[in-house]
This record gives sequence, structure tokens and C-alpha cells, in this order.
Amino acid sequence: MQEVHPVDEKLPPLKMATTGLQHVAAMYAGVVAPPLIVGAAIGLTGTELTFLTGACLFTAGLATFLQTLGIWKIGARLPFVNGVTFAGVAPMTAIAASTHDKSDALPVIFGAVVVAGLLGFLAAPFFSRAVRFFPPVVTGSVITLIGLSLLPVAFGWAQGPDPTAPDYGSAEYLGLAAATLVTVLLLRRFTRGFVKQIAVLIGLVAGTLAAIPFGVTDFAPVADADLVGFPTPFHFGAPQFQLAAILSLCVVMVVSMTESTADMLALGEIVERPADERTIAAGLRADTLGSAISPLFNGFMCSAFAQNIGLVAMTRIRSRFVVAAGGGFLVLMGLCPAAASLIAVVPRPVLGGAGVVLFGSVAASGIQTLVRAGLDQGDNILVVAVALAVGIVPITEPDFYHAFPETARTVLDSGISTGCVTAVLLNLVFNHLGRRPAAAARGAAAAAVPLPSPQSIP
Repeated sequence: MQEVHPVDEKLPPLKMATTGLQHVAAMYAGVVAPPLIVGAAIGLTGTELTFLTGACLFTAGLATFLQTLGIWKIGARLPFVNGVTFAGVAPMTAIAASTHDKSDALPVIFGAVVVAGLLGFLAAPFFSRAVRFFPPVVTGSVITLIGLSLLPVAFGWAQGPDPTAPDYGSAEYLGLAAATLVTVLLLRRFTRGFVKQIAVLIGLVAGTLAAIPFGVTDFAPVADADLVGFPTPFHFGAPQFQLAAILSLCVVMVVSMTESTADMLALGEIVERPADERTIAAGLRADTLGSAISPLFNGFMCSAFAQNIGLVAMTRIRSRFVVAAGGGFLVLMGLCPAAASLIAVVPRPVLGGAGVVLFGSVAASGIQTLVRAGLDQGDNILVVAVALAVGIVPITEPDFYHAFPETARTVLDSGISTGCVTAVLLNLVFNHLGRRPAAAARGAAAAAVPLPSPQSIP
């Protein structure tokens, strides 16, 4: 009997449900932030904002189903979570600001997302051929940048929900984040088996309970939420197609596809099922088709969620069906606002404490890949040094590219994208262009260095 790969393993129902819910908890804030920001920019009412948020949860669940379960040549069939990409927030708010009638803002955005998604779907097989330009020296740099890019998000969460509030960054908030972090670490160190694997989920629950005496935990969303609600198709109006908006979100789609490619390569290494050209093409088709379908249910552009890669690395649960279960919870939350509000109860500092572990695990995985990437070969260490430096620019100096056009900033403000492009180009220059066959062979040998196994990840 052929042994089932851990990626295709079906776990017991209880374990499947709890670990799937853990994935939802890790990515929930990232899913709901874009609709809240864009909705506020448009001037939606509280009821409309709740509807838009629920729609984005629902479409994130559908996109996750496409990615994990797959149909035909669509879906990477890896434990890959999809949701609303944050890369589109700035262009979408710009579209909203330039729309004279605010009631047309969302239809214009939805029309641009549909076109960008369909064009991305057609381009997926061509885009995936770039995988040969991602040897370990490149993938290691990109994976490290993914983790480093996410860590500031965790640090922001740890300081509180509102950067403009007087208590932002207070000892109370930082203490809750630290307590959550310590709880997760203690559970990982002193427990074993199932409890150890859901340490993050337990840490989130414990942190939420600990926050109650401080008045930080807000149960109002649960009390105000409806029990049942369906994201009615074209609730905000039929899609409208404007060239400027379409071009703007096509740029975002290219950025999103670049980051998804890097994420698939990272996840493939962690789960010991390397993402080849066919897998990447299928994964990009799921991303782009999910994006094209999303506006039908009032959702935005979908992309991979890198924070969940850290969860896979830390828990070592590699089953794609676990993530599919998480997709089921997302769909349920989209159909049941009351269920969605339960996750919203978790205070932002508590999420920040857990995020330090999750996002740090991604960066650590990238470092492990770099260790085995042959940095002593040729100029590989120079490739890594410059790629990391360029990728860290938007993290350390968010306004570094403020003088550039808004369209260019869509790409430049993503450290993952700029670092990825830099690593690919420098790898070509130093390891391929103008090299003699023997040198090229040595470069290929360095690229074939074995990748780290999940067992070696902390």
C-alpha cells in the first residue's frame, strides 16, 4: 500500500477543525483590514462595512477551497490559505478618491478586479515558467524577506488597535502581547502531541481571557452581529469598467502573482513537496480565478497569506485538508456574521504576540534555506546581501519611494516583490550570464543543495 504524503493526509475531525480554526485566527486580521479601510474611505455605513467584511471572508473561503482542494488544473493542492491581498488597498482607496459619485466606487473597483483576475488567469502558465530562476539562493532570500516583512505587522498589532489613540503602545497592550507569546512558547516547550500542535490557538484564547479584566476584550461585535447573512451578488451594483482602474489593479495582480510564487516555493520546501512549474501554474490559476469570481459576491482581489506558512512550519501539520477546513470556517463566517464576530473578539495585542512566533518562523525557514544554498560558491553571498538590503528598504523606511509615481510605488513598497526581483536579476548576472559551461554547472550544483526538512524547523 502506497504511503500517503503528509500534504494529502486526512486528520481526525476534531483535530482537523481545531487546527483549521487556528489558521483562520492567524489570518483573520489580514482579511478584514482591507475591506474596513476601503469601506471607510468610500464612506460606507456600519451595516455596509459589516456586509463588505463578511463578503471578503466568504470569498477568501472559496479561494482557499480552490487552492487546497483544486479542480482540473486549478489549485496548488498545498496547505495554502488565500484571502484579500493588502497590496490592493492603496490603489483601491485611490480609485475611491477619484470617483466623483461614491456609490460608483465599489462597482469600478470590482470591474477592475474582474479584468485583472481574468488576465492573470490567462498569464499563469507563462508566469510559472520563471520557477527555474528561483534556486535556493533566491528562494532563501525571498522566504527570509517574507518573514521580515510580516514582523512589523505583528509589532503594530502588539501596540494596540488604534495608532492614534493615547494608549497606543502602552505597557498594558505590550504586556498582553508578551503574555500571549510566553504562553505559546511554554506550550510548545512543555506539552506534546495535539496540545503542542494547537499551541497558537490556545495562546490566543488565553490571551483573550486575560485581556477581559483590563477592558481590552470587546464583546460588542458578537452582541450586534446577525445570525445569518448572505453576500448577495452585486449588492453594491454591477461592475463598471474604467481603464485607469483596470491598469492600476493589473499592476497589483503582477505584484500578487510574484508574491504568491515566492510563497508557493517557500511552502513547498517546508512541506517537502517542492513546487514545480506545474504546481505554481495551478496555484496562480487558483489565485487569479478566485480574484475574478470574488467581485460577484462583493469581495476583492485574493492572494496567498504568508503568515499561515509560518503556522505550517511551526506546527508541522502539513495536511492541505486542514487548511480546507479553515476555508470552510471562512465561508461559514461569511454566511454567519455572528460566527465571524467571535474571531473579532481577539484583541489586537494578543494577535501580535502570536504573530511574533508565526512570522519569525517564516524568516527562520528562509535562513535555513540560505545556509544550504552554497553561500561560499561564487558571489552568492553578494546576491543575498543586496537582495535583503533592497527588500528591507520599505520595512525600515516606508516613505523611501515617496517621490515615485503611485503606480510604481505599488511594486516598490512591497519589500517581498523588490527583493525577489533583485535576487532573480543578480542571480542571473552573477551565476548565468557570460559564465563558462563548467561554471554554470557548478552554479547548478549549488542550486541543487538539499532543502531543509520541516523537522529541522523550530
